[in-house]
Amino acid sequence: MIATPDNYRLSPDEYLQLEATSDTKHEYRDGEAYAMAGTTDAHNTIAGNLYTLLRSHLRGSDCRVYFADVKAKLEDCNCYYYPDLMVTCDPRDAETTTYKRYPKLIIEVLSDSTEAFDRGDKFIDYQTLDSLQEYVLISTRQQRVDCYRRTERGLWLFQFYAPSHNTFHLTSLEFEAELTNLYEDIAF
Repeated sequence: MIATPDNYRLSPDEYLQLEATSDTKHEYRDGEAYAMAGTTDAHNTIAGNLYTLLRSHLRGSDCRVYFADVKAKLEDCNCYYYPDLMVTCDPRDAETTTYKRYPKLIIEVLSDSTEAFDRGDKFIDYQTLDSLQEYVLISTRQQRVDCYRRTERGLWLFQFYAPSHNTFHLTSLEFEAELTNLYEDIAF
């Protein structure tokens, strides 16, 4: 993320108004807007592969999967982020079209420029969402999926999947897929 040069602190409403007309997507963190970097072929392919798998899995359910252009609103930390993929099953999320407040699953496809933030402060911010059950980070450099799952006591458990596992699981959606399907058309 690249900080905008303007030191003016935006209100959430000002951010949403500016974002609606901007050619560049910005994430918002407590009064500051950050321009988002572009993505790579591998990033888009992995996100697209997973979107297709999740969309098929969720067909006929009350859950919706969103891909890249819908924001997650984190009220407790005054943030709006654009997750690569997000799933919500909460009917209250039908009330807004540009952001969702109750995701149960958030997925970030990692890039060199955002990996530290996605693993650190962004994950801390995402934990303020009471609805969030799983946070998933997907590598673009190797076949590896890192899953963080919230327990009933509010603790986050970590599990990773690599080629030796063959499949990966998203327990929040009772979903299982092969890593080869997630990484289809990706050369390392």
